[in-house]
Amino acid sequence: MEAGAGTRGKLGRRSLRPAQIVLMLSVAVMIGAGTGLAVRLLDRHTTAPPAVAQARFGMHGAQSWAAGTRPAPMIDTLRDQFGKPFSLASLRGRNVAIVFFDSHCTTACPLEGRALSAAERQLPRSQRPVLVAVSVNPADTPTSTAVALRKWGLSGVAPWYWLMGTRRQLAPVWAKYHIYVSARPINGDIAHTEALYLVDRRGYERTAYLWPFATRFVTSDLRTLGLT
Repeated sequence: MEAGAGTRGKLGRRSLRPAQIVLMLSVAVMIGAGTGLAVRLLDRHTTAPPAVAQARFGMHGAQSWAAGTRPAPMIDTLRDQFGKPFSLASLRGRNVAIVFFDSHCTTACPLEGRALSAAERQLPRSQRPVLVAVSVNPADTPTSTAVALRKWGLSGVAPWYWLMGTRRQLAPVWAKYHIYVSARPINGDIAHTEALYLVDRRGYERTAYLWPFATRFVTSDLRTLGLT
């Protein structure tokens, strides 16, 4: 039996096709990117490894911060889906969910989008955040972004902005939010850090999630922010 198992193992390795290998590498890259963000999120306020099931400062993300202590990095150099200049500061007075999406993605982005939609739909409209999606794909267009949000169930949930630009224009925003984005598509998708930041009405980051996340925790955190 041991010999048979060894033979099957060798055959399994030999049977891997190039596309499968590329997909495996893509998954590894995205896991590594997420790990990198988690390490960056573990700042001086952290005394233990993050746990999504344990609330910190009333929030449940991979890392959370006390109110009024961590201003969200400014976003004011990109244009939205209408071609208009966007400023994150213009959303003061509203809670904001910041995500990093590729409208052409066929793997993680649709899953994260649908999970966020499900989390928001559990709340009254007054407690739902404005969605700010920062593109990780310079090929995104107003049409492709609208189609993606409609398919992912986000377009009718709350006001939304999808910020687009060239890689050179987008990269500084990625860096501010510790988002890794691969230089080239891998197996048709752009590998990147799948992160969700929740920003309160005063413009402060309150918690950050890495995909996959539990929708019930996101709903709970949004409800908390909606009541403050």
